[in-house]
Amino acid sequence: MAKDKKDSAPSITNRRARHNYEILGEIEAGLVLMGSEVKSIRAGRCSIAEAYCALLSNGVFLVGCRIEPWPGASHFGHDPDRTRKLLLNRSEIDRLSKAVHAKGRTIVPLRVYFSDKGRVKLRIGVGRGKSDFDKRQDIKKRDTDRDIARVMRRG
Repeated sequence: MAKDKKDSAPSITNRRARHNYEILGEIEAGLVLMGSEVKSIRAGRCSIAEAYCALLSNGVFLVGCRIEPWPGASHFGHDPDRTRKLLLNRSEIDRLSKAVHAKGRTIVPLRVYFSDKGRVKLRIGVGRGKSDFDKRQDIKKRDTDRDIARVMRRG
């Protein structure tokens, strides 16, 4: 029996985003990609750790995302660090624009994954930067929750 494509495609998560930002809202967006980029993402050769989204006059763009070149693409490959356009409705772009113009907010990529139809999707969030105090509080809360869960499992 053939293996489903969606089972073999990994989900690439930006773990630093939730550590550095308080996520206020999330939106799912499509990506404008070349064929060799889709193959590289399916192989898990994508990094969104240093990426962010920029609002320009004609849409929203993903900047700083690195998708490694596909070895089989030879000279028809892609630039690994190019800026990629996000596919969003005008109402979603307007909502993001209003959210970002508030002080201290930015659009961060949270996760790259394949939809049920096999399309590459990007989960983006509007985030507010956390202070060092907030980060320490989150770490302390996570540790106490882990300790409580450990005690509950034993007893």
